[in-house]
Amino acid sequence: MHKFKLTYLLLFVAIALSACGEKNKPAAEAASKTAPTAKADASAVKTILFFGDSLTAGYGLDDPSEAFPGNIAKKIDSLKMAYKVINAGVSGETSAGGNSRIDWTLKQKVDVFILELGANDGLRGIPPNETAKNLQSIIDKVKAKYPDAKLVMLGMQVPPNMGPDYVTKFKAVFPTIATKNKMALVPFLLQGVGGHPDLNQPDGIHPTEKGAKIVADNVWSVLKGKL
Repeated sequence: MHKFKLTYLLLFVAIALSACGEKNKPAAEAASKTAPTAKADASAVKTILFFGDSLTAGYGLDDPSEAFPGNIAKKIDSLKMAYKVINAGVSGETSAGGNSRIDWTLKQKVDVFILELGANDGLRGIPPNETAKNLQSIIDKVKAKYPDAKLVMLGMQVPPNMGPDYVTKFKAVFPTIATKNKMALVPFLLQGVGGHPDLNQPDGIHPTEKGAKIVADNVWSVLKGKL
């Protein structure tokens, strides 16, 4: 139990450090675009946008394509589905930061929007209601511009040392917003990876290439039903 708590504490410390070590810009967006294998008319190809922080961006991995969005792109490619994947992850991003840049990101058409933000809010002890407000604002902007877009929420958790009240309220943000907006929900993005040293990088936190594949499976189990 103590090892589990320590691991999740380290998770958020590492995410915070990544904000200092990474250039805070969505460079991965262009780098991880994946053209679909299916030989379909360009107008028929749909876009899946992953919008998140270092976990989405693939912090510490050799190539953005090794991050979980890249692994999902490979699954889609192998199935010859007419979708392209865009990784709009930025290391160190908070829900407020995401809300500030979402308008720019939405200049490109979005058919499936996958939201992965909030971990850094938890690390900073930002009130859960503020995180919820920012996430809802992001979703509102997506729905206003692309009302037919399908939406997926990726849930996160905070370490126990934040206190039971905060832990409970923070965890509830994601399913509450998902239900309110009729979004598909992945309850906890890092299920099966957090707490497993062999699936994380030397920092003991961010997934390795192998760990990212498991994270991708967590997301794919929900996402595939939306495609």
